[in-house]
Amino acid sequence: MKFDYYFPNLPPTAAPEAARRAARIGYHGFFTAETSHEPFLSGCLASHAEPGLEVGTAITLAFPRSPMVMAQLAWDMQIAAGGKFLLGLGTQIRPHITRRFSTEWSRPTDRLRDYIKALRAVWDCFQNGTRLRYRGEFYQLTLMTPFFNPGPNQLPEIPVFIAGVGPMLSHLAGEMCDGFHVHPFHTVKYLDEVVLPAVREGAEQEGRSLDDVALTAPVFVVTGRDTQEMERPIRAVKEQIAFYASTPSYAPVLDSHGWDFGPTLNAMSKRGEWQKMADVIPDEVVHEVAVVAPLSELADRIVSRYSGRLQRVGIYSMAGDAVFSEEEWTTLAADIRDLSNS
Repeated sequence: MKFDYYFPNLPPTAAPEAARRAARIGYHGFFTAETSHEPFLSGCLASHAEPGLEVGTAITLAFPRSPMVMAQLAWDMQIAAGGKFLLGLGTQIRPHITRRFSTEWSRPTDRLRDYIKALRAVWDCFQNGTRLRYRGEFYQLTLMTPFFNPGPNQLPEIPVFIAGVGPMLSHLAGEMCDGFHVHPFHTVKYLDEVVLPAVREGAEQEGRSLDDVALTAPVFVVTGRDTQEMERPIRAVKEQIAFYASTPSYAPVLDSHGWDFGPTLNAMSKRGEWQKMADVIPDEVVHEVAVVAPLSELADRIVSRYSGRLQRVGIYSMAGDAVFSEEEWTTLAADIRDLSNS
């Protein structure tokens, strides 16, 4: 099991030092997200600071960028990262795609399938000189001249990961992707009953297996050096759970457990009662969603929970990054590595 660092929502200028620290600690990968900063620049700077790290987007949004733009970005990122780049794509939800980015939204799973096929057609053109004649349902790419073709490289093919919550995107990951970013708002029960079966079904449909898809996730944790320290992050995790549970897109996770507080949280969010929403989340839900353990036992709990389910894991909120020392994080990374290999 690989242990990955998830770069927080900071400007790209913070990425080099974060990457150097991540490498010292022993993280395998350095993932950036598309939030209030563009993710590729941070990943590029991180890779140049620490060439030994894998770098990836977790995630960047597909639909606001044409497949050609994304193909070129990923191609150059793979070169910059020395073949250690992982392209992670996400769909977002309709209001963001149509109102924040002013781009098209429809049938997101089918559109993303077409998008990935278009990407690979462009990369085939770059690498092998294949004539670009991609005509899909949503995307048509039929022009490439030598002046705009970067030409082949000697690096591995770019792995494509996608992110999702429900069974449709999980199934798509199984069909055609190298990896799947499991949303941090999940439980073991939801993984076992919804995500993993859907990925497996999608893979077997195309003559593949579950082993062909690397599952990765940043996970919620409640940890500390002692009981008193462990009490502090519980509220923050409840707030994170309440935020996701208030959105109908994440209802499948609630439904799998029979949790009925989703509509209540949704109504509270519409009234702007954000500070009160954490009070709705029972303690037992925290234990289902988060890994709850003292820092000295955290590695064992993470590996025990996710061994055989995830191939890569990280910590969702790096708030503890400032609380715990670099030595303590180094020990955690080493313990995860050793327990995974035992």
